[in-house]
Amino acid sequence: MKDLFSVAGKVAIVTGGSRGIGEMIAAGYLANGAKVYISSRKADVCDATAKRLSEQFGGECISLPADMSNVAGIEAFAAAFRAQEEHLDILVNNAGVAWGAPIEDFPEVGWDKVMDTNVKGVFFLTQKLLPLLEKNANSETPTHVINVGSIDGIKTPVFDNFSYGPSKAAVHHLTRVLAAHLIKRNIIVNGIAPGPFPTYMLSTGVGGGGDTENTDWDAVGKGNPRGRVGTAEDIAGLAIFLSSRACGFTVGDVITCDGGSVVS
Repeated sequence: MKDLFSVAGKVAIVTGGSRGIGEMIAAGYLANGAKVYISSRKADVCDATAKRLSEQFGGECISLPADMSNVAGIEAFAAAFRAQEEHLDILVNNAGVAWGAPIEDFPEVGWDKVMDTNVKGVFFLTQKLLPLLEKNANSETPTHVINVGSIDGIKTPVFDNFSYGPSKAAVHHLTRVLAAHLIKRNIIVNGIAPGPFPTYMLSTGVGGGGDTENTDWDAVGKGNPRGRVGTAEDIAGLAIFLSSRACGFTVGDVITCDGGSVVS
């Protein structure tokens, strides 16, 4: 019972781990003894984050930059990971993008880029890493996949990001479909639907221009039932639950982490 939430010694991948929610989840794993690989499209940013997190938490965070919007990029990432590891315990499919524009002007590229990264990337990365997820998985110690969706996939988004909400709704249903297939292979799949967190993406939406340090998060948080935006502990705690022994019988669920936004 005392090790219910342990992730010590586990090998994890967090895509989109160089900033935002991905960085928060990676930090939580590192602080609790996991070895973490992070990816992002920008190699210099990914390298810098991995170095900083390793120093901050005294763990091992490895940068593997990749483009998760196409199969070639996904295959390259999987090959780079296989060159360093023989198995995988935790896969967090967090990499995601958004596109904002009025409905009259919304472009095709704003649809395709979002769907390719947010939905196609989740499926094909999971597919390419299945042998490594299965390697040490058994009925007593399953491996875990966590897909990061959004409350915008549950309720109507506040912003004019017409492909983002539908892409996250697709992630939520893909989570259920994958869970039904992979539980037979001792791989447990669940999802998280985050609400407002102090991220680059939300900062651009609320007029902060992506400057997360100088965005007025207190003002943003006042509109949330909890009276604040989410913290690293909030999202990392849920991710740790979903990748530990505590999550041995929770399968195919999508759990909100939103301070009560959806229910309110």
